[in-house]
Amino acid sequence: MAINSYRDILAWQQAMELATTIYKSTESWPREEIYGLTGQVRRAAVSIPANIAEGYGRETRKTYQQFLRIAQGSLKEVETHLLLAERLGFSPKEAIDPIMVRSESVGKLLRLLIRKLSEP
Repeated sequence: MAINSYRDILAWQQAMELATTIYKSTESWPREEIYGLTGQVRRAAVSIPANIAEGYGRETRKTYQQFLRIAQGSLKEVETHLLLAERLGFSPKEAIDPIMVRSESVGKLLRLLIRKLSEP
């Protein structure tokens, strides 16, 4: 399949799904966390597809790779926030585990894309 837009990139598509899932799953978190952990995990989740898209729009492969690495960092931030939410009792393990699986999938796609961009 040809890539005509960042929207055609599987990593972006899955990152959008991850962000949507996180928004929905955090709706039940404590209200007092809206400016705390809830806001943090939501911002990090949105940052993943945003950085994939922004990097795609840049002029060089090297810059694109840098934005993909930033997306990877945001992904690890999301995972950390989710694990903390589980420890604090905001979400049960059964709710967090499928999100972590989705996160791992996005991470693999980001790594593959970075490697592919490293090829001559």
